[in-house]
Amino acid sequence: MTDPVEPPAEEDDLRSLLEQAALEAEYATGEHEETAEEAKANIAVRLARMTFGFIVLIIGIIAIPLPGPGWLIVAAGLAILAKDVAWAERLLRYIRKRVPGVPEDGKIPPSTMVTMAFITLAAVAVSLWWTFGRG
Repeated sequence: MTDPVEPPAEEDDLRSLLEQAALEAEYATGEHEETAEEAKANIAVRLARMTFGFIVLIIGIIAIPLPGPGWLIVAAGLAILAKDVAWAERLLRYIRKRVPGVPEDGKIPPSTMVTMAFITLAAVAVSLWWTFGRG
């Protein structure tokens, strides 16, 4: 068998520097893990959550001009990203301040969430009826 090709030392140094920076960031912002293995596991979870948040955010931006809850999808993407990205948290806080009936702490009351969901479903139903049901 042949030996696997070793990466160049420069690439290896870059990889170790990036890994060390990610571990330090996880220690500083994460759940204060006890071991490097726990921190590495949380890095994977954080990357997956950020990837999912960006996908939801992009889908929401695409859905804004379409009938349906584009802005709600954008807010959901920002809420997912806000756990890991500071700019998303600031933008979500700004948006929450602009929504009437949301308290200062930014937590949306369940009654407001139900109302928004009902209005969104009604708008989607009317849009679908307008598009397909008038036949």
